[in-house]
Amino acid sequence: MLGAVETRSVSPVFVGRADELGVLATALTRADAGEPQALLLGGEAGVGKTRLVEEFAAEACHKGAVVVTGSCVEIGADGLPFVAFSTALRALRSALPEELDAAAEGREAELARILPELGDRRPTAPGADQAAAGSRGPEARGPEARGDETATARLFELTVRVLERVAADRTVVVLLEDLHWADASTRHLLSYLFRTLRAGRLVVVATYRSDDVHRRHPLRPLLAELDRLRTVTRIELGRLSRAEVARQIAGIIAEEPERTVVDDIFRRSDGNAFFVEELAVSAAEGCATGLTDSLRDVLLVRVESLSESAQRIARICAEGGSTVEYPLLAAVTGLGEDELIEALRAAVGANILLASPSGDGYRFRHSLVREAVSDDLLPGERSRINRRYAEALEADPALVPAEARVMRLAAYWYHAHEPAKALPAVLDASVEAQRRHAYAEQMRLLERAMELWEPAPPEIREGLVLGDYVESHLACGCDPAHTQLSYLDLMAEAAAAGRVCGEREPALKIAKRATRMLDDAARTPGGGDPLRAAWFWIQRSSLISTLGRSDGWDEIATAQRLVRGLPPSAVHAEVLTYAASWGMLHNPGAEALTAAERAVEYARMVGAEEIELNARLILGGLLVDAGDVEQGFTEMYAVRERSAELGLVARIRHVNVNLPSVLEGAGRSAEAVRLAEDGIAECRRFGLTDTKGWVRANKAESLISLGRWNEAAEVAERTRAVSVSDKPRGTAGVHLATLALGRGAYQEAAAHLALAHEHYGTHDPMPQYMLPLAHVSLALAVCQGRLHDARAELDRLVTAGLPHSMQRYLWPLLRTAAAAEADARGLPAAEPDRARAVARIRTAAKAQATHVPVWQAHEQWVRAELLRAEGRDTPDDWTDTVTAFEPLDRPYDLARVRLRLAESLLASAAAAGDSPEDDRDRAAELLRLVAAVADHLGARPLTESVTLLAQRARIGLGPARGPRPDAPADPAEQLGLTSRERDVLRLVTAGRSNRQIAEELFISPKTASVHVSNILAKLGVAGRGEAAAVAHRLQLFPARPVAAPPGTAG
Repeated sequence: MLGAVETRSVSPVFVGRADELGVLATALTRADAGEPQALLLGGEAGVGKTRLVEEFAAEACHKGAVVVTGSCVEIGADGLPFVAFSTALRALRSALPEELDAAAEGREAELARILPELGDRRPTAPGADQAAAGSRGPEARGPEARGDETATARLFELTVRVLERVAADRTVVVLLEDLHWADASTRHLLSYLFRTLRAGRLVVVATYRSDDVHRRHPLRPLLAELDRLRTVTRIELGRLSRAEVARQIAGIIAEEPERTVVDDIFRRSDGNAFFVEELAVSAAEGCATGLTDSLRDVLLVRVESLSESAQRIARICAEGGSTVEYPLLAAVTGLGEDELIEALRAAVGANILLASPSGDGYRFRHSLVREAVSDDLLPGERSRINRRYAEALEADPALVPAEARVMRLAAYWYHAHEPAKALPAVLDASVEAQRRHAYAEQMRLLERAMELWEPAPPEIREGLVLGDYVESHLACGCDPAHTQLSYLDLMAEAAAAGRVCGEREPALKIAKRATRMLDDAARTPGGGDPLRAAWFWIQRSSLISTLGRSDGWDEIATAQRLVRGLPPSAVHAEVLTYAASWGMLHNPGAEALTAAERAVEYARMVGAEEIELNARLILGGLLVDAGDVEQGFTEMYAVRERSAELGLVARIRHVNVNLPSVLEGAGRSAEAVRLAEDGIAECRRFGLTDTKGWVRANKAESLISLGRWNEAAEVAERTRAVSVSDKPRGTAGVHLATLALGRGAYQEAAAHLALAHEHYGTHDPMPQYMLPLAHVSLALAVCQGRLHDARAELDRLVTAGLPHSMQRYLWPLLRTAAAAEADARGLPAAEPDRARAVARIRTAAKAQATHVPVWQAHEQWVRAELLRAEGRDTPDDWTDTVTAFEPLDRPYDLARVRLRLAESLLASAAAAGDSPEDDRDRAAELLRLVAAVADHLGARPLTESVTLLAQRARIGLGPARGPRPDAPADPAEQLGLTSRERDVLRLVTAGRSNRQIAEELFISPKTASVHVSNILAKLGVAGRGEAAAVAHRLQLFPARPVAAPPGTAG
């Protein structure tokens, strides 16, 4: 447990804030019950945020919670990457060492990027750890330091899961202060934490200065984003009332203040708690508070009353950062130990400075005082102090903690305005930021290096080696260890870092400037560098398409022109891979297939295996689209296996998203679900929460196809609730809208559709998002009787040009349009434009491929619907359609075409006049099959259609309303088991204990125990063995054997 909570206030009484403290107390109560809480606490500087969280922390400690604090720090204008989380996790490890180490077990190396103590702590000679921290070059950093989104997502996921695991059986309160100073990496991690926090007895409170968050402050968009999350509570702390100010003054001066004093202090402080303290203390000490109304002067008045040496200490501390270590302060001041301690004692006694919580340094009691002192420094004085900090740290690197050393040295030299020293230091810091996956800080530091490049002396620039600072973005065949670093290298690293961390606008500006520079150089003899230019152009393509400015093809085409005719290279292979990937998403066909094949060939020739695997994954999908289905899946499965062998997390991420999606598109839905479930497990293993959202969205689509609608809805809702990226949330919205349409909930479908549009945005040109949206919009219009709107949607798509090789999306869309025309046949209002609409659908259908059975079945369905629209369909047409769907394991589609066949048989019998009994009997059996499926799925419109047709034909449906073989009832669903309970039962069946279940499913043992109790009750059994027996008897998990836990026989 945390002991005494540090208090930075001089006021002995806590005034007001009852409502705000009540909100925090409620959050603590909910967390105690297992519901994690996320809160934002905002207020102007000095209004009392820190005092409020101190009071809350004391109350939480009193109730048995573990409370840890991490503060964002500032060195000059710089923040340190992840420092708030590092400090909080360090405190948590100090309070609960065994629990945190157990939660981090097996992931120490990765988590050491945030909490270095978890990494390899080999004993080293003095200064050796500095060398390790600043190790240069790709070899020193290792393959796990590669700059990509996957590494960042994995680090964030592991951090969140550690917090959840530590808080599984005890309440933990994490206080993150001064978010307005947070570096971009900390902001991104906080966003991730607040979005994905879903388990554990955890309270996270983040505080920030609202008056600092101006219109262009980087925290502003994060606050807006978090405001939209229903799981985040936001508290705005206001100023004190006059009565509260009076109570605060009375507490400070230990007597009832005069009315005139209260009026004066209330007027000057305007209810700001910190200014009330300062003014009250000044009044009590007899300072002339009436001389000036400048609050800045009020903050400085007690500093100026100190001795000269104490004032000097305050000025030096103001530039050292939020906290300055005592040994560093001693080295910078140059004072003797006795004189230094005497000066510090005076500053602490005057409530200007206080000891840091760790006890090894000093900080200002309030940041407003530090800012006032810093602002009072002369320009030359500020540079001189920063230079002395840098010189002291260079002379003795052990003066500050190892993890902060490189960053702080870079900041001190930069603010000392010495480019010769600052440029190498800033570059070293950029390498350290990249090593820690703090890519936003890496980008900021590289931009700073670009700023310092020209002012730095030529001999300094000439001594910088490419391999020391550039990791994997080399666009030349040079030897990095013997090549001089260039300005373009800095631009390449900065653009890559910006793309990874989401700072796409500045990254795009850098890439554009680089291509202009390279274009200018190419106009001079011998000045061209086509490989490097091509690399920047594909960065531009990626960035501009992600920003929604265009589809990025023009940039890819430019890169292709630049590498055409050049020898094979990694850049050439990467350009071809980009071209193939673009083609797969926008225009699959022969050109994209050729690009993918050449990308594989070139990557193999130059030994770029990761590029080769990416190209092969794309190639596999294109082969399936082209009709070479088995060869395509062979390629994709091979990539899956090889990526796992090499531990390439980025490739594992892509294959787990792409392969189930392509399987579903080819009609292999059951296989897609199995792969998606394996993919979710792999995402959990590698900490890929964002990827898990994409995989879940794909799984939901396949579950819909298989008729497992309840499970699909649960998966889609989960996807939309916890996914980090907008695209899978949009896709989940489309799936939920599809389910709502199938169940007749049209208003609900419209709401899901609107949310899907919001998540996708308005500028995404990708057919994989645009076509499903268009299909649901068209289907909703049909269901609501808006045939003209449905036709307009189809006209819009056809006029814009239907994308090639997008049959997985186009066949269902054309089927819905054709069925709408058929259903409206004979309605006078629908007759205008009917012939043109039917012709358009027929023409579009003829252009679609039919390489796999599911596409062939849809082609047959569209043909039959168009014949029905023209009044020319026959039972044979629908018999062929039913025959095509029967082997496909798509019960809802099969039920709908069976309904059409029954309708056609009855119409044919009625037209013949003699009503052959065999046709009626066949139709009756079909209607009963359809009714059973509709009942099982809860498909109300289908139920109404089959009931109406049966009533008209005087066919009874009663005897056969149970589930049919083509739509088997899910035994687990019948037993009322939720998706999570199925997961738990599967592990119970495999012999897992509650603790093993908790570890595998990332829940607490207590939660696992609750799930097991619920399962036993629902199964009506007394113990785990009986539950396993029921699961085996009902064959709940026949195709998903679970490996026995370690140490278990069999």
